[in-house]
Amino acid sequence: MAPHSTGTFVKVIVLGAGVIGVATAYYLHRDGHDVTVVDRQKGAGLETSFANGGQISSGHSAPWASPNAPLDILKSFGKEDAPLIFRLKADPQMWAWGVRFLQNCTPGRYHRNTLTNFRLAAHSRDETKRVRADTGIRYDHGSQGILHIFREPKLFERAAKRSEGFRAHGGDEKVLDRAAILKLEPALETARAPIIGGVHTVEDETGDAHKFTQALAAYLAARGVEFRYEATVTAIERADGRIARIVTDKGAVTGDAYALCLGSYTPFFTRALGFGIPVYPVKGYSTTVPVGGANRAPTMSVTDESRKVVVTRLGNRLRAAGTAEIAGYDLNLNRVRGEAVLAIVKELYPEGGEMDKAEFWCGLRPMSPDGPPILGKTPYANLFINVGHGTLGWTMACGSGHVLADVVGGKRPAIALDGLTLDRFG
Repeated sequence: MAPHSTGTFVKVIVLGAGVIGVATAYYLHRDGHDVTVVDRQKGAGLETSFANGGQISSGHSAPWASPNAPLDILKSFGKEDAPLIFRLKADPQMWAWGVRFLQNCTPGRYHRNTLTNFRLAAHSRDETKRVRADTGIRYDHGSQGILHIFREPKLFERAAKRSEGFRAHGGDEKVLDRAAILKLEPALETARAPIIGGVHTVEDETGDAHKFTQALAAYLAARGVEFRYEATVTAIERADGRIARIVTDKGAVTGDAYALCLGSYTPFFTRALGFGIPVYPVKGYSTTVPVGGANRAPTMSVTDESRKVVVTRLGNRLRAAGTAEIAGYDLNLNRVRGEAVLAIVKELYPEGGEMDKAEFWCGLRPMSPDGPPILGKTPYANLFINVGHGTLGWTMACGSGHVLADVVGGKRPAIALDGLTLDRFG
């Protein structure tokens, strides 16, 4: 089924109150639509958006599907603390997604998908600033950029070369030696890691995605957007090539148009509607460490590229997040993987916080096999989709919401949609 063109919609139902759904609701409301948001949780931002790494990182747009990924996966077998783990099981969706993932690990596709991600991420970074200015919401925002550090010369050289490409496309990145890194973030002077160089993505920002989502939801609710919490979607009914209504365990919801922002669970509904989307959950882990007493806590966000872990200062907390575990919809918290993330915090900032008070969390990132999310039209004239952002959901939330609202409203999207729509999968 090929995507339909849009008509004129007045009442729009947004399914999902994570950072993607709430950002989408913001732009739809701003454009004059009557918006209702439906979510099974008791509030906004309580699943994937709850405790992520806190980075709005346009400079970290490279997808997981890279030329090095197949070897990294092979090396990970039998290692519970490896950055990327496939837990193979008899799940046809996992295998189909895995094949597509490997197909996108060629240098050409990796380069193309990185630039697609960067285009959306850079737009989203700018839109996040506008949302903050327009609404006045607070979410432990930081604007010092993000520092990417490297332990191995080959990784550092590759990153420096990639930075040249980003600068050619408007990115503001600075390649730094060890001395410049320590000047930028003195807390790394006590690090037990062999840091040889880094890249500073100057325009990137940080912030608590959960606080942002809840604050923006409250802002919208005060201005007439309806939020129906603790309402689980049980069916999406269709008729004559359109969505007729949404059925929940708290009753039906009807609108002129519908936006699917259900994260990793979106494929269950699209398959029931007769079309598939190649999105699969990738479990990520985070730990939150309180910053208290006399310590040497960092002031900016750092990405340890060698360990695939980010550490971000969010007010009086350090948030560390990373790793990718492809294990279906399993939400059990593997303590070994959580401790592996905490170990990086201890290695980088041995005096950075109260490590004995660390709290652990895990969540499912909805990831496409090539890296970029899936935005825009579907085979149904009044159904739209905004899903598949993987590790970049917080980074891309405002940009994705802006783009989708443009599509729903029949306007020319703010950025080109090449490489972002459903039809790229054939």
